[in-house]
Amino acid sequence: MTLEEKIGQMTELNIDVVQDRSVKDHFQLSEALLDSVIGKYKVGSILNVPNGEAVGRQEWQDIITAIQKKSMKEIGIPCVYGVDQMHGTTYTDGGTLFPQGNNMGATFSRELVREGSRISAYETKAASIPWVYAPVVDLGREPRWSRIWENFGEDAFLNAEMGRESVLGFQGDDPNHIDQWHVAACLKHYMGYGVPTSGKDRTPSNISPQEMREKHFAPFLEAVHHGALTVMVNSQSNNGMPLHANYEYLTQWLKEDLQWDGMVVTDWADIVNLWSRDHIATSKKDAIRLAINAGIDMSMDPYSWDFCTLLKELVQEGKVPMRRIDDAVRRVLRLKYRTGLFEKPYYDWKAFPLFGSKEHAEKAREAARQSIVLLKNNGTLPLSVDQLPSTKKILVTGPNANSLRCLNGGWSVTWQGKHVDKHYPSMHTILKAMQQRFGAEHVIYEPGVTYNEEGDWWQENTAQIDKAVQAAASADVIVACVGENSYCETPGNLDDLSLSAQQQQLVRQLAATGKPIVLVLNEGRPRLVSDIEPLCAAVVHCMLPGNYGGDALADLLSGDANFSAKLPFTYPRHQAALTKYDYKPCEQVETMSGAYNYNAVVSVQWAFGFGLSYTTFAYSNLRVDHPQFTADDLLTFTVDVTNTGTVAGREPVLLFASDLVASLTPDNRRLRAFDKTPLLQPGQTVTMTLRVKGSDLAFVGYDGKWVLEAGDFRIQAGTEVLTVTCTTDKRWSTPNRD
Repeated sequence: MTLEEKIGQMTELNIDVVQDRSVKDHFQLSEALLDSVIGKYKVGSILNVPNGEAVGRQEWQDIITAIQKKSMKEIGIPCVYGVDQMHGTTYTDGGTLFPQGNNMGATFSRELVREGSRISAYETKAASIPWVYAPVVDLGREPRWSRIWENFGEDAFLNAEMGRESVLGFQGDDPNHIDQWHVAACLKHYMGYGVPTSGKDRTPSNISPQEMREKHFAPFLEAVHHGALTVMVNSQSNNGMPLHANYEYLTQWLKEDLQWDGMVVTDWADIVNLWSRDHIATSKKDAIRLAINAGIDMSMDPYSWDFCTLLKELVQEGKVPMRRIDDAVRRVLRLKYRTGLFEKPYYDWKAFPLFGSKEHAEKAREAARQSIVLLKNNGTLPLSVDQLPSTKKILVTGPNANSLRCLNGGWSVTWQGKHVDKHYPSMHTILKAMQQRFGAEHVIYEPGVTYNEEGDWWQENTAQIDKAVQAAASADVIVACVGENSYCETPGNLDDLSLSAQQQQLVRQLAATGKPIVLVLNEGRPRLVSDIEPLCAAVVHCMLPGNYGGDALADLLSGDANFSAKLPFTYPRHQAALTKYDYKPCEQVETMSGAYNYNAVVSVQWAFGFGLSYTTFAYSNLRVDHPQFTADDLLTFTVDVTNTGTVAGREPVLLFASDLVASLTPDNRRLRAFDKTPLLQPGQTVTMTLRVKGSDLAFVGYDGKWVLEAGDFRIQAGTEVLTVTCTTDKRWSTPNRD
């Protein structure tokens, strides 16, 4: 290959770059621009959705077929096309939309995560798209962050487990041979993206080397070990070093330490940002030098092909070695061979008959059912259909009650999640699902507060709370659907984590009627509700459950299904108390005597792993086969879980470990294993088995090396507790305990 051809393979441009703008009524490729982009500059990758909004399979097939034919004719190498399929088939009309990442984490079901990604892969391939920018395995540890809903939760182990399952669902069992029904996955966002110090998207973090290695790297490590083919880089900086210029993280940790032969792609325009935003480069050309030498393989520019010209100059000037170019191009070509693009660069959409099928819809509905968390219930729920007298009425109110956009969140049909209702007119909002489940004659609708759909995501119209209060006079119970409208990335930044003033006022005035309130939280991040939660008889957190979230919620509220989800993050109570479940012991102490008396108290609204059910579960007989262990042992824990209530239910069983004494202050506790029981009938008991490697109880010491120290560990599952003892110290010379 010529140098120009090699650099072209390292370039990714947005689909808009090759659009014929003279055609106004639909998207059309420009032959002249294709000649420039593919014919002259040999560009090897295109991304994104035409005109920023989901299109049908036939249109996708036509677009990608034209691009591939041009690419094969001009270069002899197929294009690798990529899209953000974040929660199902988000950019192909009629596709199946699953719950967002936080919801999938809340299921604590590996099976559901893998199946959701498998279905997404199948439906993505129906549009001839071979590559998706998913899963997101950032740790969502900053509740103000506008992207917390994209990942599986705040915990490293949970993200690692679910990230692995998602990769296997997307790619299948053989990452070297992606078949017709699967696609290449792209892990996002490498790494430490989810804890911006300011709480705002694409702003710096300050993560210690120990925490980066032990927690933020862990999901990427697990997914890479199970075949993840590509990685997208974090847009921000950590400790002053932008990730796109971090040789240690991109090359040493990822490529050399793991001997990983996959491909690293930038996020949107982030090489340019090294110069224009981060000021560590003197020009765009200098930024390209830094990024490519650090280990970037493909540049998502995405609107300019001058990357090709500038990188060529850098090679000719000796500022980027040819071996780095060759390494990057091998990785790009390896991806294209592994995805089968050379053999079959496009498909016939008719060969995918299950696209948008009832079978896929039921999987998405079940995922939604298992992802919605019951946080409070004084006996108001369930609202049994069979027990409803003919005169009983349910008031459905709030700005989230009649919106598919709110149920889906961002990355849904469009980037910001707008127009979902237009593309899926037959899907059920919460209101429509409640009317269908309980009968329209039993449901009153008066929103009281509505969003301004023509404005920014956070803007609301002038409230009409009095109308909702008047409607409550005729109701026996109120279902108040509050939270957020959809948003994505930086536009979703906020300055106040509290629920909006109008929505809080709506709940207060409805509570004054004396009617019981079921508060339904439909939001992308935990908005503070400490002032209104005591006014509510029940609280349900549905997060962003997708197109079938309204149906799933109605199933649960009616008692037709039982709640089985647990929070994948800590729900804060106060603006200035944004702690995590694995906090340090000094964050929770009694009053200290002396000249300075103070309390340090961890106060949260609901804890990580909290979730109620219509039944109750009792834990007993927690046992372990190795009460004394070493790093080389596999500890097998068993615990009996009994349904002690009156209805059938499932229980996520979470195993936590606490290192009682360590050379660095240990975390309060860490999730080390989890599984979900089968459906247990009242009185039924199941013995759950949970396995933990002794080496997985190690931590990263102050010297940056992994260490497992002799001493006691407190193990807890439900109410059951036992102690295990490590008998021998072990330190690892390799960075990943291999």
